[in-house]
Amino acid sequence: MRTEKVNFKNNQGNDLSGYLELPIDQDPHNFVLFAHCFTCNKNFFAAKNISRTLAQNGYGVLRFDFTGLGESKGDFANSNFSGNIQDLLAAAAYLEQEFKAPGLLIGHSLGGAAVLFAAKDLQSVKAVTTIGAPSTTAHVQHLIEDSVEEIERNGNATVNIGGRSFNLKKQFLEDIDKHELTSYLNKLKKSLLIMHSPQDKIVGIKNAEELYIAARHPKSFVSLDGAEHLLSNKEDATYAGNVIATWASRYLSIPNKEIPESNADVVAGLEKEDAFTTRMKAGNHSFLADEPISSGGKDYGPTPYQFLSSGLAACSSMTLQMYAKRKKWPLDDVETHVYYSREHQKDCENCEKSNTKIDTFRREIKLYGDLDKKQKERLLEIADRCPVHKSLTSTTTIKTKLI
Repeated sequence: MRTEKVNFKNNQGNDLSGYLELPIDQDPHNFVLFAHCFTCNKNFFAAKNISRTLAQNGYGVLRFDFTGLGESKGDFANSNFSGNIQDLLAAAAYLEQEFKAPGLLIGHSLGGAAVLFAAKDLQSVKAVTTIGAPSTTAHVQHLIEDSVEEIERNGNATVNIGGRSFNLKKQFLEDIDKHELTSYLNKLKKSLLIMHSPQDKIVGIKNAEELYIAARHPKSFVSLDGAEHLLSNKEDATYAGNVIATWASRYLSIPNKEIPESNADVVAGLEKEDAFTTRMKAGNHSFLADEPISSGGKDYGPTPYQFLSSGLAACSSMTLQMYAKRKKWPLDDVETHVYYSREHQKDCENCEKSNTKIDTFRREIKLYGDLDKKQKERLLEIADRCPVHKSLTSTTTIKTKLI
């Protein structure tokens, strides 16, 4: 996947920092907004691993730091749950302006509660996923129960959450109390996936049951059996990401770029809106061809000339290994490096003219094994006999017709 760092402003004018995870070989078919857990940040294991798994499935995922956390500006002590929801709306607006409005929201722990409330204000969102989410926002008070009395008495207190110290003000607790989740869920007209571990010791599995009962259909539940609340195990996060990707595909519009059916050795299809990104099929194998970004492409696949050079490189290595095996020579490995360019013919009379250049493939071969000098020289001669080499150096005819 590709990772891009992004920045955008929330409704308070604070700069929020995030990362956008993108597929490596295609434009995202849908965008996702990920909300991390309470006092976590965008680099948290679960957020990062789930986002990257979704990117591998063709999604673009924005994970960012809420106000006052990680690299985002603002004072965490002055933030609250309502502010988290507003940060999510600002992130969604950023995606809509720069890329495409999000179709899926994902929230981990208290972030799950935040995306549920944010979803009602985002028409583009068709599906919501919660991971280890509490059924009541007041659950936060359980995390800081030793400090609640001090906060109520003094208006603020320094609390320790996950080994880190944070300053919380009374207004945070008052704001949390305003958001009653279970009664609100029955009004949320979005597809919902609830994921929770039965072994979750921070947010008990009972919360998932209460969320599920409160929600309207379509709703689904997936058990993250064996996982702990923070999904620190990469395998658990990857599993969650793959399940979400498949589940969400039922509710999101995912274009199906089909490769044309053909009996030809190779077929290539290119729609006008795809620039140079070309869908290809050779036998049973599908892949992409493209041009570099500098040439107006998106660099989602090799260029046509790189494919041509690849054919020469592959055929050369295959031919040399086949010959060495027949001769029972100790050729352990062979590397064929091919460089393509257009170069002037030697002694050209009009070198300034483009038609005086010829296509040149420079091939460099590295042989591994206990080979003597004569064997190496013979293998170098055999390289010139590979079928693709012969095709490239012979008179070739291309016959074209409309079908």
